Amino acid sequence: MTPRAEFLAGVRAELPITLGVIPFGLIYGVLAVAAGLPPVLAIGMSSIVFAGSSQFIGAQLMGLNTPGVIVILTTFVVNLRHALYGFSLSPYLKHLSRPWQWLLAYLLTDEAYAVAIVHYRDNEDALSSKHWYFLGCGLTLWSVWQASTAVGVMLGAQIPGSWSLDFTLALTFIGLVVPTLRDRPIIAAALTAGVISVLTFYWPYKLGLMAAGLAGVLVGVWLERRQ
Repeated sequence: MTPRAEFLAGVRAELPITLGVIPFGLIYGVLAVAAGLPPVLAIGMSSIVFAGSSQFIGAQLMGLNTPGVIVILTTFVVNLRHALYGFSLSPYLKHLSRPWQWLLAYLLTDEAYAVAIVHYRDNEDALSSKHWYFLGCGLTLWSVWQASTAVGVMLGAQIPGSWSLDFTLALTFIGLVVPTLRDRPIIAAALTAGVISVLTFYWPYKLGLMAAGLAGVLVGVWLERRQ
């Protein structure tokens, strides 16, 4: 496929996922303003950080006047899972130039990774232009996230709490994970991470998320090597 065809394929694949991202962005905008962040700063965080979970936690901590070091450390720990995503994608992207790798690293999110890795595993031949697919996924998600955040900052306070839009986040991640459950190691990794995340739910600074991710990876790698 040509770079243009790969890019458009990535856009089309990512668009259904954005239906769950839009409410998430709206909720972040409402939360950030309620925590006392100026609208410009709330929107700027979406452009610079571009990581929903870290933005939620960072806004909440800043609203509680938490020391800056704690805010940085907490968001760093929450985002460590992106390093695992990077290791997973590196065989498909290591041939790229540094500017390309930096751009795709900035656009790397849960939703973009989930769509791209499935595409790469199903189409391992002719990977020379596959980074355009990732670019399509990432830019689509980035654009939707910026727009939904801005709308949330400006109008989100008028959305009734009874709509429970925050539940769409869980539905989005379920939709991302299910298509990847294709063999025993992946299923075992997902179940392990799910159980650990529940058991460590009350750990401080969301450390349970990292523990769950590492446990899932270890179990998945162990079972894959046994096979």
